[in-house]
Amino acid sequence: MSLKPSPIEAIPAETERVARAAFPRGTTITRLRDGFTELYRDEDFASLYPRRGQPGLAPWRLALVTVFQFLEHLSDRQAADAVRSRIDWKYALGLELTDPGFHFSVLTEFRDRLLKAEAEHLLLDRMLAHFKARGLLKARGRQRTDSTHVLAAVRDLRLLELITETLRATLNELAVAAPEWLGEVAQPEWFERYARRAEDWRLPGGSRPKREAYAQQVGADGVRLLAALDEPSAPPAAGQVPTLPLLRQVLWTYFDRGADGTLRWRDGAELPPVGERIQTPYDPEMHYSTKRGMEWSGYKVHVTETCEATAVNLITHVETRPAMEPDMNALASIHARLAQRELLPDEHFVDSGYVNAELLVSSQRDHGVSLQGPVRGLSAKAVKAEQGYDLPHFAIDWAREQVTCPQGHVSVGWSTKSDTAGQTRIHVRFGRADCGSCEARPSCTTSKAARRTLFFHPREQYEALNAARARMHDPEWKQRYRVRAGVEGTLSQGVRAFGMRRSRYIGMAKTGLQQVLAAVGINTARVVAWLDDRPKRAATRISRFARLNPRGT
Repeated sequence: MSLKPSPIEAIPAETERVARAAFPRGTTITRLRDGFTELYRDEDFASLYPRRGQPGLAPWRLALVTVFQFLEHLSDRQAADAVRSRIDWKYALGLELTDPGFHFSVLTEFRDRLLKAEAEHLLLDRMLAHFKARGLLKARGRQRTDSTHVLAAVRDLRLLELITETLRATLNELAVAAPEWLGEVAQPEWFERYARRAEDWRLPGGSRPKREAYAQQVGADGVRLLAALDEPSAPPAAGQVPTLPLLRQVLWTYFDRGADGTLRWRDGAELPPVGERIQTPYDPEMHYSTKRGMEWSGYKVHVTETCEATAVNLITHVETRPAMEPDMNALASIHARLAQRELLPDEHFVDSGYVNAELLVSSQRDHGVSLQGPVRGLSAKAVKAEQGYDLPHFAIDWAREQVTCPQGHVSVGWSTKSDTAGQTRIHVRFGRADCGSCEARPSCTTSKAARRTLFFHPREQYEALNAARARMHDPEWKQRYRVRAGVEGTLSQGVRAFGMRRSRYIGMAKTGLQQVLAAVGINTARVVAWLDDRPKRAATRISRFARLNPRGT
């Protein structure tokens, strides 16, 4: 299909007459067409289509259908049916009432074009550009970010299921790529063992020896298959099946080969962290993670929105990341994307998961963004007032590169090192003679070493971290920081009305596109409500009974 850009035509007269009669006050969809006639144009999608070939459906219409689909949380089939049957959809799309619409698979093809061109943010970018031109969105205000979990479209597998299904998936792909070769290599018992999904029949249970014996058998079958694939006689197509690298990874994650070639099932202490392991061969990008006692397998989505008191709150960025990745790893990418859109805030309100010393400095230095959020507390010893000496009790002389302890002893060594995460830290040592004879040593350190050592951030980061800790006790800052809590309502809206917490598709790229389209739907609903002068919901809902409390709490 090629693209032949054409202007957006006026709404057919009969379609407009019927829509006005059916919806005198309009709907969200008709109001969007009235307010933003050229929200998307064919020219916006020129990079997605070749120049030659049979002309396809107008991409501006497909983009609007995709917006409406996620606005109303519809499947592809339901969205295609709505194009044929819904008057308000025909009005917004500029179609005749008798237009037959299109096959639902066209929507899948349109999303695939977005992914192939790495343009998953295109619909959101164009929408924000129009909102910005209308004065609904401005840079250098306040924004807030939070994350929530996303359940993958496939379930994670138990260990026996995982190794069985990974081998079975590889065999199925080889049966397509090299059927004759596989027929010669496959053992007769493989057809009984791997013909059906592992969940369709009872795996060995009960005693651990039975389970380990079954795992050893599957592992031996997998190693035998890999050995056959490594033979020169194996067809090249067999070595290119997508699941083959996953099979190798799963086998050598859970098995160890001894010097005599025998396989050994690894103990739990030998395995990598569970968040780094493959959970299923059908979506290797999904991972297991936990957060505050909650467990899930899938991904994590970060949502950023404006939070001005006198303007509509609009989502400015959505980013999907691996489930086990810390929140702070996403912040630099979020700021970079906002900078591309020229929508960076002055103040960015986040929770403690997004804040550390490096980000406090880099956000201000690279983007002029003041990161507003609580920082993690000091060690338990420092929290116990007057019962120990921690870093705040030591005086740092940055110019002389010296530190003075609470007892007046001056450090004898100052060096720059990297910690386990590769971050630069200052390493300070005190003299053995000073620490060894010091009466306050029990309050200073429990280390068996002869002297006290300190690790702390370089000066710029150290001062930014201390300033962030100090403002946490400021009542005025606490009052301003309350605005961050509003993003929880946005996440709730996204989860309950737009299905953000459950992936429709397999893979992080498709899941990320789904989250962007859900954000487009949320923005559509909010802007139309704003244009119709419908007030925002209350910041916090208070029950009728609670309003009777004379204390006002």
